[in-house]
Amino acid sequence: QVQLVESGGGSVQSGGSLRLSCAMTRYTSSSYCMGWFRQAPGKEREGVAAIDFDGSTTYAESAKGRFTISQDNGQNNMYLEMSSLRPEDTAVYYCAAHSHWSCGLGDSEYDYWGQGTQVTVSS
Repeated sequence: QVQLVESGGGSVQSGGSLRLSCAMTRYTSSSYCMGWFRQAPGKEREGVAAIDFDGSTTYAESAKGRFTISQDNGQNNMYLEMSSLRPEDTAVYYCAAHSHWSCGLGDSEYDYWGQGTQVTVSS
């Protein structure tokens, strides 16, 4: 069973930066799609960014130009560099993975989820 563990969340002021990390263990495939999702209080979970095994990326409109998703060569670690953070970025951020054909921002595609890490942006 694939396991995902997020780290790097915290509190930052508006305009600040944070780097989230996701460590994947017990993987059984070499071609995972991995993504970052977030859920703010009272809101539905939304996709932020995804990266396929070949390095291709997809971003939500809210993340374009501010967030960068990346992974290491072994594909067992994924990162989300967040800059120009806004109070509306406050949420629990989740790392997720799957090994299906497409690699997008629909959460129903993903089979494996981390426990989440809190990001709080104050104004």
